[in-house]
Amino acid sequence: MALITLRRNLCHLSDFRLHGALNTVKNQPVNHVHKVVKEHLCPWFCSLQAEPFRVRFHHACCKKFHSENGNDLHPFGESVYSQVHDWDSFEQNFKNMDEQMFYTRLNNFTSSEEVLSFISTLQTLPDTMAAGALQRICEVGIKDDDQRLSKEILENPIFQALCVQFEQEPSNLSNTSLVTALQALTLLSVDPQSSLLLNLVTECQHRLKRGGLEVHSLCVLAESLLKLQGPGCETLDLIIHQLQGEKLEEFTPEDIVALYRILQMCTEKVDQHQTFLNKINIFSLSIVSNLNPKLISQMLMALVVLDQTQALPLVIKLGKYVVRHIPHFTNQELGKVLEAFIYFGHHDRFFITALEQHVASLYLTLDPEVVSRVMEYCSRKHILSKPILNAVAETFVCHSEKFSPSQISELIEPFGKLNYLPPNASALFKKLEDLLFTHFNSFPPKTLLKLLHSCSLIECHPVNFMARIFSPYFLQQLQGEESYLDRLSLAQLTQLLLTSILECPFYKGPKLLPKYQVQSFLTPCCSLETPVDFQLYKSVMMGLIDLLGARLYFASKVLTPYYYTIDVEIKLDEEGFVLPFTFDEDVHKRVALCIDGPKRFCLNSKHLLGKEAIKQRHLRLLGYQVVQVCFHSTSLPRSNF
Repeated sequence: MALITLRRNLCHLSDFRLHGALNTVKNQPVNHVHKVVKEHLCPWFCSLQAEPFRVRFHHACCKKFHSENGNDLHPFGESVYSQVHDWDSFEQNFKNMDEQMFYTRLNNFTSSEEVLSFISTLQTLPDTMAAGALQRICEVGIKDDDQRLSKEILENPIFQALCVQFEQEPSNLSNTSLVTALQALTLLSVDPQSSLLLNLVTECQHRLKRGGLEVHSLCVLAESLLKLQGPGCETLDLIIHQLQGEKLEEFTPEDIVALYRILQMCTEKVDQHQTFLNKINIFSLSIVSNLNPKLISQMLMALVVLDQTQALPLVIKLGKYVVRHIPHFTNQELGKVLEAFIYFGHHDRFFITALEQHVASLYLTLDPEVVSRVMEYCSRKHILSKPILNAVAETFVCHSEKFSPSQISELIEPFGKLNYLPPNASALFKKLEDLLFTHFNSFPPKTLLKLLHSCSLIECHPVNFMARIFSPYFLQQLQGEESYLDRLSLAQLTQLLLTSILECPFYKGPKLLPKYQVQSFLTPCCSLETPVDFQLYKSVMMGLIDLLGARLYFASKVLTPYYYTIDVEIKLDEEGFVLPFTFDEDVHKRVALCIDGPKRFCLNSKHLLGKEAIKQRHLRLLGYQVVQVCFHSTSLPRSNF
């Protein structure tokens, strides 16, 4: 194993291994050496600023560092080294230090300065550990999203020493050190044409062609090349080909997930790799129990991107272990898990219970994006979870300023869709109204319309905003650059108009023009009503024929003048006798029979969805006698008069 030898002072001149131009300066003063090296070493890193500064490394890595006068010199100021006095008990020679102890300490550091200070106290450092140190420096040293290290780190002599060693002697590195160093540099905005990267990539390609890389190194190399060169990289096909030839039983769980990440980046070739993916999906069933929360979320996200809908057994098994790990997911990881479950339509009561406990205990500290994702999951799956909805309502009241307009919409819409008012409904909608008054123009038109329409479903009517959304200016904004308004927006506007007439008679503002009104809320693509279940309809129809004596005494799927479609309509005269459905005279009462199957209710409950609740509410206000024939997923059919 190659050893990188470090000391806290400057490089010994006779140990420099630089370009020929530096051979003439072996015996020159240190400052002169710095000047020469700066003139000959090519720049490796570039900043993302408009006018990037370029750092030319002027220290080389060598076997021993010492000063010319024999005294140890710190490349940093005393203020930095004062932070590492407690590390002085570490032995200077790494032969006596346990590798696991090294990585444990390395992973505990939260800044590049701490890592550099630590390794500067060591005399020798195996190349694998040096590569690990370089990776940790890059991981913790990146500031925000700039993907670059600070100038102080780039000019640090220890950091430069590490980089020079990897650039000049890649052939002496172990496979692990080689690919780890390459992986570390991909975290930064490194010039792809720099000598450092080119040397590392060339050495990797050389070993790849010889078949000298083991599974883990192949996975790391593939991910690094994808970051550097994208999915069009020619070397990538060779790597995947070699990975296909390996036995999956010899892969670690981390390597299996890395395989998913690699294939996830090559979605345009997913059909080409589907046979290999099928093998991985089946094998992955055996390793799910060994995955940590991070790996579980990454595997689920890859299954989504790769559209592995045939891998539902794997998704279900992952779901079982997600329940155990929910308290340990980061916000980002939990968001990915929920996105995957939404995509695959997965849900079970154990997951919902665990999610309820997690949200209820941490609701004030959850990331707004995670809160939005949780609400989207409940909305998509029609899950009426009162603990989640109550906690989210409280979160919004306490921290509404943290949510963006789109997140506010995603948070509020499920209350309308699931037909639920939380205990703090008055505070919730007062806060929403205040936000809309002050930030009305910040909401995209379609987002705003969906939000206000959702409020009307649960009788929280947006009266103060109806004049605005019915105005020609808003309708023009809603249409945007399209030649016409989309069908769903028109239906929502029409239902808001009907709501203003039936439930808000005190509203005297502008009305929606007839040209923007739809004729029916029931359409194939974007319906505001749930179509009747055909099998249930047949059962009810046969019962009505037996009860009434003939088919002519009731009509089916009747479109009313008020845009709603009634499943079954029965007409009664003044004495309560049933009239043939063709009669329009002497009709005293109309009965609207609603055949409510499971799809019209929240999941596994007897609670109507918001769009069905508003429909029945409006039909009653229009004079219909509404009769429900309910087919719950948890009960036998029953009627509500």
